[in-house]
Amino acid sequence: MAEEPAVGVTEQYEPDAPAAEPQAAADAVAGEQLEGELEGELDELAAAVAQRDEYLALAQRTQADFENYRKRVARDAAAAETRGLVRVARELLPSLDNLERAVAHADDGDTDPLLIDGLMLVQRELLGALQRVGIESYGAPGERFDPELHEAVAQQPFEGREAGEIAEVYQPGYRLAGGALVRPARVLVAG
Repeated sequence: MAEEPAVGVTEQYEPDAPAAEPQAAADAVAGEQLEGELEGELDELAAAVAQRDEYLALAQRTQADFENYRKRVARDAAAAETRGLVRVARELLPSLDNLERAVAHADDGDTDPLLIDGLMLVQRELLGALQRVGIESYGAPGERFDPELHEAVAQQPFEGREAGEIAEVYQPGYRLAGGALVRPARVLVAG
């Protein structure tokens, strides 16, 4: 009699070595796909960083341009204000000169003292207004003659003054506190 195989006993399956190769190949393919995905993401990240740098540079240039514009507008406004002050002062100075002459001639003794006081008050107010906006008077006897600040009407020997010194002031000069000349002083220079 032949032996029958025992019921319930199964043969145990042992994987062959060649069966491991398809798994390694699948792992390699998955690794290549993952590496490709990582490279794609790195390229996208590099592109995003480059775009960010471009936008940052654009924002910085725009900010610098705006700052330069703001400074230029402030500088232009200050220059326009200076030009306006000089123009108004040049228009007022002849009136101030005439007021000074009126005060000098009114002091002859025949003029009402209240009128003289009123003229002097107006003169002080005008000079004070000019000083408040930064315009100062200059040119006094005894100063050294400076051709950039003074206009020599004449030069002659003058007792008690050295050569090149201002002997008399015919018309005072005016300038802005910053140095811009409004009107040169007209003077007699000792020679």
